[in-house]
Amino acid sequence: MRIRKPSAPGIVLFLLCAMYFLTYVDRVNISSAATDIQKEFGLDKQQYGFAFSAFGYPYLLFQVIGGRIGDRFGPRKTLFVCGGIWAVATALTGLATGLASLFLFRIALGFGEGATFPTATRVMQNWTPNGLRSFAQGITHAFARFGNTVTPPIVLALIAWKGWRSAFLVLGLGSLTWVIAWWLYFRDDPRQHAGVTAEDLERLPPAAAVKPVAKVPWRRLIVRLLPVTATYFCYGWSLWVFLTWIPQFFREQPDIHLDLKKSALYSSGVFLAGVVGDTLGGVFSDYLLKRTGRVTLSRLVVIITGMLGAAAFLVPVVFTNDLNTLALCLSGAFFFLELIIGPIWAVPMDIAPQHAGTASGLMNSGSALAVIVSPVVFGWILERTKIDATHYDWHLPFVTSIVLLLVGVALSFTMHPERKFVDEPEAGLPAARVTSDAPK
Repeated sequence: MRIRKPSAPGIVLFLLCAMYFLTYVDRVNISSAATDIQKEFGLDKQQYGFAFSAFGYPYLLFQVIGGRIGDRFGPRKTLFVCGGIWAVATALTGLATGLASLFLFRIALGFGEGATFPTATRVMQNWTPNGLRSFAQGITHAFARFGNTVTPPIVLALIAWKGWRSAFLVLGLGSLTWVIAWWLYFRDDPRQHAGVTAEDLERLPPAAAVKPVAKVPWRRLIVRLLPVTATYFCYGWSLWVFLTWIPQFFREQPDIHLDLKKSALYSSGVFLAGVVGDTLGGVFSDYLLKRTGRVTLSRLVVIITGMLGAAAFLVPVVFTNDLNTLALCLSGAFFFLELIIGPIWAVPMDIAPQHAGTASGLMNSGSALAVIVSPVVFGWILERTKIDATHYDWHLPFVTSIVLLLVGVALSFTMHPERKFVDEPEAGLPAARVTSDAPK
């Protein structure tokens, strides 16, 4: 039996999966090393949350700017430069000497990673058939969650080997390897890639869709994407609660006292549930789109189910101290939360395919804002409600996540992915029609 050679679009998707994996390893590794870093630098929970949130300031800034750069100059150059910055920033984190330098290195990481996901969406717009875009978003984010899953044991193993500083140096070198591979293999236009076949081109967008967009109608596009951005903020709040605090949550539960290995195991179990959720959410959304032809139905059914399910599983977390119950409920909540990823990242491509990078950057600004606010507020609540000098009430901050998830359900009805965004018509030309997914 002859083994089929991987297609060029398949290899590009794999490279994106690897990028998502590495970016999340590099942005959450500080969570797994938090206890050691806090101890060495003398940081409390609020200071640690402040250091973690430093990533979010440039990350928020570069969502839109980076998405525009990716649309204008192409993903190959954009991701090569961004990847180099985030790889170096990760390695430099291992040289931090206190809160100030840790904050600065996290800012540098945010600069490097800010443009990655919006630019990756431009790659998917160029290299992925229309009926597989939600799947592509789901599988790449599944690799991001797989990065969350393996980061605790990897970082803790490196800490046990050579201390927490070695973890950042090793992970930075791993990211640099990806940067080189990306530059050598990828091309912005599939038609310029030696490995693309005629069969591949039949399934991919036409050449005109790949060309950079010279002008962006910013005001109209921002207004059109605002409901999507607000919905994604509600998702992002809970996401960053999980990514920032779950490893410490398991290590510092009162009267349980898990060691490093067991806390890493429980944390990885929660994040593994997200891997499954990311994959299934994207697959199911594309399945509904294929069966019904309704964009709104295929996106909103999965998004609303995810938010309601996550909120429901977080409720017991507020009222129990049983370790197994906490682990199961947090895993269930993260599974449902990650069902949202595939369909909601497909929404900017549904709405404004000609501005895919910029539109997805506008949407991801919601999550970027959440990474600034969520860790700081969560840490502030922990410090204000701690039981004694060494024990914290971890349950109360999850109430905010439940409320925001329910708000996200209401906001999701305002996104309207079936209503296409169209550029202003040129002088003398009729305006393009706004399309709908209404039955014909």
